[in-house]
Amino acid sequence: MEITEKRLKKLRKVVKKRQSGFVVVLEDIHDPHNAAAVLRSCDTFGIQNVYFIFENEKEYNPKKVGKASSSTANKWLDYKIYKDTKKCLTDLKNSDYKIFGTTLSKDSIKLENANFNTNKIALVFGNEHIGISKQAEKMCDKLVNLQQLGVVQSLNISVAAGIFLYEASRQRKNKYLLSANKQSKLLKDFIKR
Repeated sequence: MEITEKRLKKLRKVVKKRQSGFVVVLEDIHDPHNAAAVLRSCDTFGIQNVYFIFENEKEYNPKKVGKASSSTANKWLDYKIYKDTKKCLTDLKNSDYKIFGTTLSKDSIKLENANFNTNKIALVFGNEHIGISKQAEKMCDKLVNLQQLGVVQSLNISVAAGIFLYEASRQRKNKYLLSANKQSKLLKDFIKR
């Protein structure tokens, strides 16, 4: 399939804004449509890599879910699937990622006080009902909460993820982008997609 100049221009623009060293981890997300909505936010904020953990929930293919809610954002992202939280977070730690877990815990820091301005970060979002697992909590470098002022003490994961991803991306804006070589490789990959 031949690509138009207009499409190529758009893909070049997108690739230039993809963040380097930013991984979103979705741990045991039950509803694939919730995950698909998070994927749309990842694409919006230039996050290329999403890791899925299916330790307690039924596995689904992130490339094949949520076309209506994600506007096919899932097509433009890269995925890694894990069956074990400990293995996923250990791999990230071994690659020098600083791991931030999202939580409602009172022992966590407020989102506005979190410092995401570092070379490699992973942001972990947990199950819709129970949040991140105890294993994930133990392995995170920092736990971060979104201060809520209302009666209801939770947000849909896609809404919460959008807020967290906005703040992390705002802090990292244009500081941690893909190298020219990685941009070139990603562009070639995008053209094939």
